[in-house]
Amino acid sequence: MYEKEKDLIDAFRRGQMSRRSLIRGLAALGVSAGTAGVLVNMVSTQAMAADFDWKKHAGTGVKLLLNKHPYTDAMIANLENFKSLTGMEVTYDVFPEDVYFDKVTAALSSRSSEYDAFMTGAYMTWTYGPAGWIPDLNEWIQDSGKTSPTYNWEDMLEGVRKSCAWNGRPGGELGSPDAKQWCVPWGYEQNNLAYNEDMLKQIGASVPTNMSELIDVAAKATKEIDGVYGIGVRGSRSWATIHPGFLSAYANFNEKDLNVAADGKLSAAMNTAGSKAFHADWVRMIQESGAADWSSHTWYQVGTDLGAGKSAMIFDADILGYFMNGGGNAMAGKLAYAPFAANPAASAPTPNIWIWSLSMSNFSTKKDAAWYFIQWASGPEHGLFGATQMDFVNPVRESVWADATFRERLDKSYPGYVAMHDLSAPGASIKFTAQPLFFDLTTEWASSLQKMVAKELPVDEGLDQLADSVNRQLKDAGLG
Repeated sequence: MYEKEKDLIDAFRRGQMSRRSLIRGLAALGVSAGTAGVLVNMVSTQAMAADFDWKKHAGTGVKLLLNKHPYTDAMIANLENFKSLTGMEVTYDVFPEDVYFDKVTAALSSRSSEYDAFMTGAYMTWTYGPAGWIPDLNEWIQDSGKTSPTYNWEDMLEGVRKSCAWNGRPGGELGSPDAKQWCVPWGYEQNNLAYNEDMLKQIGASVPTNMSELIDVAAKATKEIDGVYGIGVRGSRSWATIHPGFLSAYANFNEKDLNVAADGKLSAAMNTAGSKAFHADWVRMIQESGAADWSSHTWYQVGTDLGAGKSAMIFDADILGYFMNGGGNAMAGKLAYAPFAANPAASAPTPNIWIWSLSMSNFSTKKDAAWYFIQWASGPEHGLFGATQMDFVNPVRESVWADATFRERLDKSYPGYVAMHDLSAPGASIKFTAQPLFFDLTTEWASSLQKMVAKELPVDEGLDQLADSVNRQLKDAGLG
């Protein structure tokens, strides 16, 4: 490294220069943006070692169970820095999502010690935690001898952080003072609008700002653009149909999945008058403007149809729209993003969120070493690397979202993305009631929705039947 470059990096390490200024200074010396990012990440990693014993578990190996995902790609791309920092060895197995969660369940339920840490969704910990398969990570987070002072737990977005913590009592509030931190956030997804700018211009439509406008714009696009349907949302018989756009809009109208009584008993809440009105609108929107094969649509179909120009808009994970605006997609460069508050009386969006998180197996024989990996992978330094050098969206740290380089990168290629995130983040959290029947009840909800859209069941009658079934299941499980 030349002397001038070294002087700049030393100034950055001493805190005399911002990361943005360092990259600009290196660029002025002829260092490419990509190389500058790698150098900054390397320097940040070296600086981490100054105030914490990262070598404590040198020579120890940990094994990870991972889902195939861009977050995983970003971690693997930065793994040599972790190995250099800690002297630890890391091995991993990566599986596609259609089999991944079965792999996790098999490993944990068999009490296998093969894997030390793994990726998970926060919803899954509502099963894993009470079963005794994962520990409360507060034990490590709150131990200054095991957690670096630069980890900065409070830097995690509050709604995301709290959504990964639950006291284990069915109906218990997420993030309550007595909650256990079953997992730590890694990357998350808000649910908002991604839309094709050219298509909305073609039909002379503004970006919809509430449910009524969304229904109208979607219908107009379906009618006026040959071979295009107006709105992409999920429809398969799965819990995953309920949690993205559907529940984000539903919760914005202050509707709930379950009631929690004073005595802790749970009961169905999806057959209120407000819920029935919302369902009627949602069903009509799909009937008029959804995909012809909506009932088979998962995350994959919703995204690829937008990327291929088959749909004008999607109401789904913001990162899904992000990925469709690049790569080999036909509509790359033509997509934009907008926050979405379905309720015209709401002051802001309140998106339900999916959180890819990291957790630890209770059957690991190397828990402290596993925590070193988890805190590094979920730490601010790696988060900044992933956000600026890879496709690590959405980061879960306020400090990463405040980074000027990251924001400029998004603003340039993903119009409206930063503003959408900033407006939605304060209201972003998991809106479901935490309880062990989550997957069964939401899958049945999706099944009922399919019957309503297919006109096999009227909305009002369908929701009354669903509520009766949910209440029976809650009572049979001792929860209602």
